[in-house]
Amino acid sequence: MASNSEPSAKPAEPGLARRLGAIAYDSLLLTAVLFVATAALLPVTGGEAIRPASSWYSAYLVVVSFGYFGWFWTHGGQTLGMRSWRLRLTGSGNNGATWRQALVRFVAAGLSWLAFGAGFLWMLVDSERLTWHDRISATRIVGLS
Repeated sequence: MASNSEPSAKPAEPGLARRLGAIAYDSLLLTAVLFVATAALLPVTGGEAIRPASSWYSAYLVVVSFGYFGWFWTHGGQTLGMRSWRLRLTGSGNNGATWRQALVRFVAAGLSWLAFGAGFLWMLVDSERLTWHDRISATRIVGLS
């Protein structure tokens, strides 16, 4: 197996399209997780439908969503979508994120989406190709070869 002879070689910086591909894949997987999480509530609600405007239900879905991303980001730095697109989240020292970094990243990514994706598009003008949530959480996405 060939190895890189340059130990100081920097990991490839993935582009916006590759990141969006991983996001699209993870969105499909997260939808399935949220379906299962909702089905798990049926015994609690007596099989009755949950009102869409229910604030506790919305909070529950956000917590489940954070659980999905947080667990993967803190255990290897890759969600299933990121693994498919050969991306990895790194924190300090090329390790995966801490739970605190994962929470900050999750909230900041939500704000990036609420700003019509401006936090993601920021990487197109950033000298290090970092998004808002990369900078705020002190993490970064690197490409794997």
